[in-house]
Amino acid sequence: MIESKPPWPVIVIASLYLLVGVLGFAWHFPELWAEHPDAVAMELTELTGATCGVGLLLRQKWARWLALAWILFHVGVSLLHPIGELAVHAAFCAMIVWALFCAETSQWFSGQSTTAS
Repeated sequence: MIESKPPWPVIVIASLYLLVGVLGFAWHFPELWAEHPDAVAMELTELTGATCGVGLLLRQKWARWLALAWILFHVGVSLLHPIGELAVHAAFCAMIVWALFCAETSQWFSGQSTTAS
């Protein structure tokens, strides 16, 4: 029998992506109206994060890779900021890689049966 409920690591990461994406979009929305030069890019980045969250919960394999690309982008941007920000993004990146590519999660995305947690 194929497990239809996402493993807990997917639920946690998808929830974080949805939270960051939706709240980030709302937070930066006034900058869009103020015609901030980076507003469109920021909003697209936030929408991409929310899209990752939805895709992960819908068991879409592309969503794992998009989620990885999204956090790697943030790690790259953090290279231009204080070292603390880079450390936080790198730590989140490591956590996300583990959560989205551990054995239980990989089995679930491949449609294989997983053991109950």
